[in-house]
Amino acid sequence: MTILRYIFVALEVVLLFNLLIGVHELGHFLAAKWRGLKIERFAIWFGKPIWKKKIGDVEYALGWIPAGGYVSLPQMATMEAIEGKTDTTAPLPNVSPLDKIIVAFAGPLFSFLLAVVFAVVVWQVGKPGNESDNSTVIGWVSPTTDDGQPGPAWQAGLRPGDQILEVDGHVVRHFSPISSMSDSVTWRIVTSSGTNIAIKYLRDGKETTTYAKPTHLATKWYERKSLRKVLLTGSSKATIFEVATNSPAAIAGLQEGDEITALNGEKIYCPLAVDYAQLAMSNSAIKPLTLSIRRGNEQFDKTITPVKPLQPKNAYPLLGIMSWSGDTNVSLVHPSPADQLKLSAGQILNTFGALFSKSDIGVQQLGGAVMIIRVYSNLFQDEEGWRRVLWFSVILNVNLALLNLLPLPVLDGGHITLSLIEWVRRRPVHAKILEKIQTAFAALLITFMVYIAFFDTGDWLRSAKADHEVPVVFAAPAK
Repeated sequence: MTILRYIFVALEVVLLFNLLIGVHELGHFLAAKWRGLKIERFAIWFGKPIWKKKIGDVEYALGWIPAGGYVSLPQMATMEAIEGKTDTTAPLPNVSPLDKIIVAFAGPLFSFLLAVVFAVVVWQVGKPGNESDNSTVIGWVSPTTDDGQPGPAWQAGLRPGDQILEVDGHVVRHFSPISSMSDSVTWRIVTSSGTNIAIKYLRDGKETTTYAKPTHLATKWYERKSLRKVLLTGSSKATIFEVATNSPAAIAGLQEGDEITALNGEKIYCPLAVDYAQLAMSNSAIKPLTLSIRRGNEQFDKTITPVKPLQPKNAYPLLGIMSWSGDTNVSLVHPSPADQLKLSAGQILNTFGALFSKSDIGVQQLGGAVMIIRVYSNLFQDEEGWRRVLWFSVILNVNLALLNLLPLPVLDGGHITLSLIEWVRRRPVHAKILEKIQTAFAALLITFMVYIAFFDTGDWLRSAKADHEVPVVFAAPAK
């Protein structure tokens, strides 16, 4: 990707991220105008302003911490710990609890309305989908763990081609799509809590239930803790995307778009079968591999012997297939706005349910602003990325609306809760008590955002490093 393309993607991400925040804060702003509250500042992002301009009685600002925004309303519960002190010196008239509730609720409402707008657009233009989204067929089962022990799913008797019907007593219909968490194989595995996970599967028309003992991958202190795994993955087509120059695959005539359907006469269900066959030769004799190839309407076999490349020095024998394009049977689907909103709300509710359950999922597995920016930047780089961006924006805005309604100080739900208390008591919470509560929760919120950003940034950097590893180079064949 050219530098200009990187800059363009970065601008797209920043503009869209600011749109989501700006619309949320616009809800507060317009509601405050409607109810006659004094507005001191309309700010996107937190921290000391890197840009500000006063128009009329309102100061508009852009902060330097890309993690939200606010409308400074001195007649409502203060948020000085995050926003900075107000400039008001003269006493202001009191605001009714109802007005405060309306202003606080307007932010989440506008986020939800923006989600509706995005959902209608997605409904009309469609979003990419493929057959693997609605499949629970196993593509690969790892025979061993990183430390050489038998893989949990392999030891339980699961094999590629098996169709998973239930996990931990729950019916599953997908493997791991972002939109359907509750009925996906991956979600049911990571949220299980028993010593063994019951997995019902279908093989050759016969239903069988087996039990897999989950494992956790080793992680460093600066990495997120591994969630439960049984070391299997969903099926996908093994379609070649890139072949290395001078490699055995290139010499054999393999090319982009070729689909490998079988290895040594056995049907394969995902590219990992080929990758594992090469890896298995790292400490054993190098043997030729017979690949069954589908090229358009033509089918043929190629027997190819992997070789060790010139670099990297520690590489195991390779065929020279450098990347896969996966399932290319992509078509546009047009989910209704109601279905999109339901799935989006279900995702955040399922996440909260897992947080307070006996599963391994904790706050460390949550994502923050850095993760959101990373997802958007990755989506924008895809050819159909703009459609995926619209779909992800539906999910994000619904999440933003629901999260802000949590009854915690410094969130909109906290303001609503405090206003309800004031309504019942017929007097506001004491200013000093309120200030201490809000300061404490503001500090906790900032600490939490920094904590999540640490892991999000680490994930992004490690992923970027992996994408720029030493290129694989093969020696030119002898003439």
